[in-house]
Amino acid sequence: MDVLGSVLNGPRAKDAFLLRLVMTSPWSLRIEDEAPLTVMVTVSGTTTIRFDDGEEATVRPGDVAIIRGPDPYAVGDVCAATAIIDRHQHCTSFDGASLVDEMCLGVRSWGNSKDGESVSLVGSYGVAGEVPARLLAALPRLITMSNNNNPLISLLSAEIERDAPGQEVVLDRLLDLVLIDTLRSWFSRPESDGPKWIAAESDPVVGRALSLIHHNPEQPWTVADLAGQCSVSRAALARRFADLVGEPPMAYLTNWRLSMAADLLAGDGATLDSVARQVGYSSAFALSTAFKRVRGISPRDYRRSLAS
Repeated sequence: MDVLGSVLNGPRAKDAFLLRLVMTSPWSLRIEDEAPLTVMVTVSGTTTIRFDDGEEATVRPGDVAIIRGPDPYAVGDVCAATAIIDRHQHCTSFDGASLVDEMCLGVRSWGNSKDGESVSLVGSYGVAGEVPARLLAALPRLITMSNNNNPLISLLSAEIERDAPGQEVVLDRLLDLVLIDTLRSWFSRPESDGPKWIAAESDPVVGRALSLIHHNPEQPWTVADLAGQCSVSRAALARRFADLVGEPPMAYLTNWRLSMAADLLAGDGATLDSVARQVGYSSAFALSTAFKRVRGISPRDYRRSLAS
């Protein structure tokens, strides 16, 4: 698996919030759900996404928007929002009255009109642990991509209104695939302005070092070890790595190990000792020390925060 693939392998929706949004003009919603990542697919109509500081983008049929939280934003075809979506995915009017029942249109369908001309598919990742922190850090606040005729989108559109056994799992995986496919296309664009490590992967020396780190984080790497594997001197690797990636090899290794540890901690059943061994630390104590130093929170408290 390449370096980008290692990062994109992380998203794992679990009981994600998914709905088919059907609206008739004029309409606008203020989104204050603080979701770490939201995917919005425009099926029909034209919708504008607006942030409070003025950043905005218009999405048209076939477009996919990826929105990185937690900043609030508005979606709709007019500027003035008429309802609010809160952090629990509850919809209320600005005076606090619930609109959940009033706007329910059936299985995972919601809006102000069954025949609304504006239709979007919306999927939100509920907690940060479902999306690796390193991926979130690599993304701008808003990405829009044209994905006309993407079969994944057609499949998501067909499945989102079904109410069959195991449907939540099917929709979670489809949401992951739409996200990954869209981000893969975005990262491949020169104008994407992705993180330095994306471009560094094509370098024969640094790309090799990145591959070793990503595929074998459990190894007790030193700069000298990596340099030997890359057939260059320790000083040459350190200098080239820092220039292309933006941080020294050992700092990158530490951040990658802790990102992997955070993903494993978000799963079920893994002990701190087993997580530590998988990501290259000799003990739970060594992992805890590094995790708290870099992230400001212990692994145990991080796991508890995901469950709250």
